[in-house]
Amino acid sequence: MAEKNASNEKMMAALAYFLGPVTGIIFLLMEKKNAYIRFHAMQSTIVFGAILLLNIILGIIPVLGWVVALVLSPLITLLSFVLWIFLMWKAYNGEKYKLPYFGELAEKQLAKLK
Repeated sequence: MAEKNASNEKMMAALAYFLGPVTGIIFLLMEKKNAYIRFHAMQSTIVFGAILLLNIILGIIPVLGWVVALVLSPLITLLSFVLWIFLMWKAYNGEKYKLPYFGELAEKQLAKLK
């Protein structure tokens, strides 16, 4: 039975990344006890929320922002996709992988929520 719970925990942690900040927030609201799932949900919310915000800002800034967005957007999209797959894989395999800066920030934010 413990193996089934561990498998379920890993799946839920991986799913916290599925729709970026959307599923991250949903899992933060739904899961109140499991620190592993909450960490991945918070990291997903922060990382992919920041990427989304960056894309919005680049799209809003007139002319220069559009040129930069046109050049950077495909690169940001590709890197985001690779990061998304990587983080889901790590979570599904039971690893609490902390991204530089964002992992520490996620832990600090979770500590504030307690």
